[in-house]
Amino acid sequence: MSEVKGKVIKVSGPLIVAGGMSDCKMFDVVKVASSHLIGEVIELRGDKASIQVYEETGGIGPGEEVVSTGAPLSVELGPGLIESMFDGIQRPLNKMREKGGDRIARGVEVTALDHDKKWKFNPTAKVGDRLEPGDEVGYVQENVLVRHSIMIPVGTAGELTEVYDGEYTIDEPIAKIRTDSGEIKDVIMLQRCAVRKGRPYKEKLSPSMPLVTGQRVIDTLFPITKGGVAAVPGPFGSGKTVVQHQLAKWADAEIIVYVGCGERGNEMTDVLNEFPELVDPKTGEPLMKRTILIANTSDMPVAAREASIYTGITIAEYFRDMGYNVAIMADSTSRWAEALREMSGRLEEMPGEEGYPAYLSSRLAEFYERAGLVKVLGQTGKTGSVTAIGAVSPPGGDLSEPVSQATLRIVKVFWGLSASLAYKRHFPAIDWLQSYSLYAGRMEEWYDQNIGSEWNPLRKRVMAILQEEAGLDEIVRLVGMDALGAKDRLTMEVAKTIREDYLHQNAFHEIDTYASLNKQLRMLKLINTFYNLGLAALRENVDIEDIVELPVREKIGRAKYIDEKTEMDKFDEIEAEIKSEFKALIG
Repeated sequence: MSEVKGKVIKVSGPLIVAGGMSDCKMFDVVKVASSHLIGEVIELRGDKASIQVYEETGGIGPGEEVVSTGAPLSVELGPGLIESMFDGIQRPLNKMREKGGDRIARGVEVTALDHDKKWKFNPTAKVGDRLEPGDEVGYVQENVLVRHSIMIPVGTAGELTEVYDGEYTIDEPIAKIRTDSGEIKDVIMLQRCAVRKGRPYKEKLSPSMPLVTGQRVIDTLFPITKGGVAAVPGPFGSGKTVVQHQLAKWADAEIIVYVGCGERGNEMTDVLNEFPELVDPKTGEPLMKRTILIANTSDMPVAAREASIYTGITIAEYFRDMGYNVAIMADSTSRWAEALREMSGRLEEMPGEEGYPAYLSSRLAEFYERAGLVKVLGQTGKTGSVTAIGAVSPPGGDLSEPVSQATLRIVKVFWGLSASLAYKRHFPAIDWLQSYSLYAGRMEEWYDQNIGSEWNPLRKRVMAILQEEAGLDEIVRLVGMDALGAKDRLTMEVAKTIREDYLHQNAFHEIDTYASLNKQLRMLKLINTFYNLGLAALRENVDIEDIVELPVREKIGRAKYIDEKTEMDKFDEIEAEIKSEFKALIG
């Protein structure tokens, strides 16, 4: 294709209008002016193209040249992704710093991956094998945690005629394939993939296995599946980012893609400083060894914010296609929607509700629908998943605003953060009366088989106690605690234990920060045993005050600090203590 060249007609912040672009296509990447600013065509009218520029446009004026690359916005996929930190359009921040200093310089041209580094390629396919798109030809051990599968790209299939063993760069051939038409094609480690279109797969499956997060309020009350979608809406200061960090640290996904989209720079700094020091509980390795960070902080150009979400989900899909379970955290989709609104306003499009573009819902759905559990391409029948968790920052905590409402129509898990809980220092501040999970029912069979038959009844009982407490709370506010009967008093006390000792979790405590499903089950059993024996004691006319003041209640409350690696037998001791204290009480 011949190079398309146009001239700048108008500059409006990150939006540039160029003339003479009639041979351009939607979403083509262009380079603007002599400084080669990267932009993307987002509207075509006659020979005029509207371009969103991913860099600062100060100093650009009419008459400057615009050159189309003829290719859509794409990411580089291959060895070197893990442990990297990119900006919204996959430029590595460490390379950009080397070239331009601490502030991102304009027009810096760097490759996303290192094209000079040699990787040890280990072939797994043999000469003569028939290979389809998605089949593995070999692998690179990227680090101790990640086995990076080198797959046949879409559009290539045939018989493997040569395969090499040794150290190669991502651009060098590592195998040759004779296609069905007889053509010999080189296979390299590098793949390029357009970001706005989902990577292909064989079949989308119904998810039924939980993504264990180690956060009790999530795993017990509002679980998410591997391949599920969740939203974390909440007002300023309610702990959205800490919840996202906790999920990124402890969720049992093999790969984490963390997109900081329009968030404060110091929060991304926290992630960068924390992750290399944090140890993965399953492997004992630093968490950074399975993490990719995409940082697009609030002071970076607004247009790149819009691209960062797509960059992140495309990288997540690439690792999904290797058979990994991937979790992508988008913090926050509200800032991404604000970027959409700004660009829509500059395009002079008809505004929708609160100034957001009319296509806000469909763009959000495009992102979340790329999550899921799928049967990947290739002949192995492997499955992989992408779990998408998006934080939403509604202005003033108003969940009726468009971004929250559009998100709630798409996601199946809603972890509603409450300002009043955060004000009471109850974290995670997930409101158990507002939140929900539509996946809980379909995972019951998995819990029965893997955790035990007690899990589902205990979960339902905890929910029922918390609901009952909400109703009793109204009576207490009106006429006081003394108006309640003994059974209701006991329910209120047990609900308090559930809230303060079970659902409250300290993200910064070395033991309490993570609780396995087994530990969660043991904690629930202690609370349930106390409640059942309390009800039995009331039937024997034991005074409610005596039950409430039993010394063992403090041990139930402190069970969250039991180290599950070395002290699990303490749960048996506390359970025995509960029984003996009630036995002494009943006489």
